Order: sequence, then C-alpha cells, then structure tokens
Amino acid sequence: MPPHQDSFRQPFLLRRSEWALALAIVVAVGLTALLDANHSYATRPLESLRDIARNTALLGIFALGATVVIIAGGIDLSAGSMIALSGTVCATTMLALAPVEMMGFKPVGPAVVAVACAASLLAGFLVGTLHSWLITSIGLPPFIATLATLVGLRSFARALCESATSALTPTKSALVNVADPFFKTVRDNVWIPVAVFGVLACITWLILTRTVLGRHIAALGGNEQAARLAGIRTENVKWFAYCFGAMTAALAGLFYVANESVAAPVNQGRGHELNAIAAAVVGGCSLAGGVGTVPGTVLGAIFLRVVIDAVSKIIKTGADVYEGLIVGIVVVMAVTLGQVGQMAKGGRKLLPGSLGLCAIPTLAILSGAIVSMTAGPRAGAAAAGASLVLLWLLRAWENSRTPASSM
Repeated sequence: MPPHQDSFRQPFLLRRSEWALALAIVVAVGLTALLDANHSYATRPLESLRDIARNTALLGIFALGATVVIIAGGIDLSAGSMIALSGTVCATTMLALAPVEMMGFKPVGPAVVAVACAASLLAGFLVGTLHSWLITSIGLPPFIATLATLVGLRSFARALCESATSALTPTKSALVNVADPFFKTVRDNVWIPVAVFGVLACITWLILTRTVLGRHIAALGGNEQAARLAGIRTENVKWFAYCFGAMTAALAGLFYVANESVAAPVNQGRGHELNAIAAAVVGGCSLAGGVGTVPGTVLGAIFLRVVIDAVSKIIKTGADVYEGLIVGIVVVMAVTLGQVGQMAKGGRKLLPGSLGLCAIPTLAILSGAIVSMTAGPRAGAAAAGASLVLLWLLRAWENSRTPASSM
C-alpha cells in the first residue's frame, strides 16, 4: 500500500505516533509543573491554559495550511510574511475607508471591518495564485518561489503601510494602530481563535480524508508523475494547496492584528513560517510529500507551544532567545525519529564511518553548550559527557549489528 494512502487510515482515531505525541505533551506539561520555580500551572492554571490555547490556535491556523502544502509535495516559506501582509492590508483598508475614526481610535463599524477582513483573505488568495503560477507555469521549485515571496511580501507590506499612512495621515509610519471593538473582543475572548482553529481543522480533515480532492492531494505528494498519468489535473491541485496555505496565513494575520492591536509589517509574524512547518513535521508530515494528518498537525502545534511555554517558565529571563533553538531541535529530533525505522530496514546508520566519528563530539559539544547556557557550566559539562557516552554506545551497537544484518 502506498505510504500516502496508509497515512490517511486512522483506526482508533489516532495513529501510534500521534498517541506518542499526545503522551509527550502530557510529559512536557508535567515536567514544566515540576521544574517551574513559580509553579504557574498550579497557582495560575486558567491563565496558563489561556495563553497556551491562544498561541496554539494562532500557530495552528496557518500550520494547517502548511500541512496541506507539504502533503501535496510542496513547501511554503512565506507564511510569516503573508501574516504581515494580511494584517497590513486589513489595517490600511480600514484606514482608507474610515480615516477619521482610525486616527481617533474610534469604532469603524462592522461593514468596514468586514470589507477589511475580506480584503486580507483576497490578498491570501492572490498570493497563493502567484505561488501556483510561479511553480506550475514558470517552473520554479517551490522553495525558490516561496523564498522570493518570503522576502518580497514583507517589503511590499511595509511599503504599502508607509504609502497609506503618508497619504491618509499627517505622518508616514511603518505601523497602523487598530482600536476597533471587534478586534478587542477577539483579543479578550480566547475561545474565538480556538473555535476558528477547531472549525478549520475539521474542514481540513474532511477535505483530506473524505473528498476526491484530498485523495488527489495525497497522490500528488506521493508521486506527481504517476498522479498526472492517472489523469489528475496536478496544476489545479497545486493551485488549491498553495491558495489554502496562503489564505490560512492571511486568516492568522487577522488574529495577530487583534492580539497585538497593531499592524506592524516589519516584525509581525517574522520567522513564524518555520514554526508552522515544524508543527506539521512534528505531527508526522513528511517533507517528501504524500504523508501527513490533521490530528498530527494539531498535536504538533500543541506540543510546540507547550515546549516553548515550558522554556519561558523554566528559564524566565531571556527565554525568547532560545525559542528558535528549541524549535530547531524539536524538528530535527522529530524527523530523525521518523527516519529511524526506515534506516534500520535499509541498513543505514546514524553514525557511519569517519563522519559519525566527527559527529559524536560535535553533538556532545552542542548539547553541553545548550545546557550550560540554560542551567550552568556544571550541568553543561555533565550533559556533554553523558551525550558523548551515549553516542559512543549507539555507534558501538550499530557496528555490532552490521555483521549479523549482512549475513
């Protein structure tokens, strides 16, 4: 059975790896409760739950879009910039339609808000169409096409913001404050982004598992040439996947504006596309395409936000410095664990030959440095020593299995 078909068969609701991820979430929460000196989960449980739920929903909304793109065999590196562009389009549209109210921090009215939100989603559709055209018609690799928009969209959003504020307000600015009560309501009620995330997850799950389009997306990611020979219109499937990815990022951008009460294209959503890809990969998506599930991505987003929250509670001061590092480590570990079974079947090793010999001290030094910066020099030295011993034992075990496996 092809891997993309097997990935969508889910007895017992979740796959084994997803149950393991759910267990990992529970373990991470338990360790955080034990190691947090302020015991935030015990003293302020509702506040902690609210923060994790809001951040998970914001991440999960566009992680679902990243999941569809990855299953289809593509990649979208522009989600963070799309978030910035969406927020800027929303804010500048309201500024253009109700300049006096926007400058006076007054309500702009439901009609103006609706038009602004629709404009943001339309911007997402147009960006997704641009990606599809660059990939299918021009023939650019998805990495190159979305890397270009990763840089270009944020610059365009800033230019749009400065141009609009220069024309409609007394001074040019790279941000637009948003004070409409609608956005304040969204910010103050965490259930709204959570509900939107839940509904979007259900819709995405239905599309991927219960429709012909979902089967075509999986087939496209599994083997594009075979899908084309089977009569699937692969260009249209890619169009849907990239539009879905860009529009979910645009939707998330609206929640970013509500959460921060400002459209700030310079920094809003910067680097967050990697978090979305990380959530999808941790949840079981294969970057080779054709494999992935919505429950896995939901759990991946929860796990990622729980880990990031744990870092902020345990390290406290300067915890944001380590956020990218933690995300990177989690992604590498998730992909590595996912490849272990295939490596064992193919006779491949984690630490082969001279490369493995050099990798052992490199990994040990890296682990020691990370622990040293967060827990002190002694703990770092202990971590480095323990990593060195464990990696040598792993290499010895791999070498001892080689003769038996070759017989």
